[in-house]
Amino acid sequence: MKAKRIGVLAGGDSPERKVSLTSGAQVHKALRQIGYDSVLLAIDSTDDLVPALSGINTVFNVLHGGAGEDGTIALLLDVLGIAYPGSRPQACARAMDKPRAKDILARNNLPVPPGCMYIDKDDLSLFCADAVVKHGLPLVIKPTNQGSSIGVHIVRSKIELLARAKEVVRRFGSFLIEEYIPGRELTAAILNTGTGEEVLPLVEIVPKLEFFNYSAKYDEGMTNFIVPAKLDDEASNNIKKVSLAAHHAVGCSGYSRVDIRLAPDGTPYVLEVNTNPGMTPMSDLPRAAAAAGTDFPSLVQMMLQTAN
Repeated sequence: MKAKRIGVLAGGDSPERKVSLTSGAQVHKALRQIGYDSVLLAIDSTDDLVPALSGINTVFNVLHGGAGEDGTIALLLDVLGIAYPGSRPQACARAMDKPRAKDILARNNLPVPPGCMYIDKDDLSLFCADAVVKHGLPLVIKPTNQGSSIGVHIVRSKIELLARAKEVVRRFGSFLIEEYIPGRELTAAILNTGTGEEVLPLVEIVPKLEFFNYSAKYDEGMTNFIVPAKLDDEASNNIKKVSLAAHHAVGCSGYSRVDIRLAPDGTPYVLEVNTNPGMTPMSDLPRAAAAAGTDFPSLVQMMLQTAN
């Protein structure tokens, strides 16, 4: 593998471009530190991808959101015969499509927040009014195909719900409305360590803002991270079991990150599965790996070893 040239793919044109560039710089630096011939491929759009791949044997994809995460790039790399670590195209597509992933998880008897999906043919005002009747308040509204909590809002009134819904439709199109689950925010990083896929130490997320939004994720000092999360063995094992089951249900491979809301009754609700988790200094997968005794370059090496 070290004799091959590795292209770290970052940037892109999704709203998560800035995060992706930071992830890419970190991964590129780590690969160089451990002796790989690595080049950072910071692209502006997918139109730049094929020319950038000249001379590249393996791609380490850290594009977040959009074509980089919805299976499009993975499928293109398959067609071109270029190896890459992580999940295959179908799993990426399932995970990025939140309603589809939610349906898959529910059919596998995994707990997900009750909710409903808005599509363009629905009357927006009527849809929001029906959602309040069916699911009560507060509610969570989120775009169906964005990451990093972009476009996610907690709403506490009918007026606020309709206003946020109009905003999300204007920016992203369709969206999900889900019941707000009170409780603790947790994330489970899953990694193939060489002896199989396992859940790393759980991370508890305690944002200083109302919830773990984009600012809380990436602005230094806006969130406290507790790792390992302070849970008894029964709760920890249950969350890990549900998270690994979610990873497999969506069809992920190599690594992923599963976001969990632990309700007061102990139910671990799966919020989403991320096939291309962040690799910034603020990201949860590197935090969990560090808690397991794996430094960042070693984590990158483990991820790279899943390439095929």
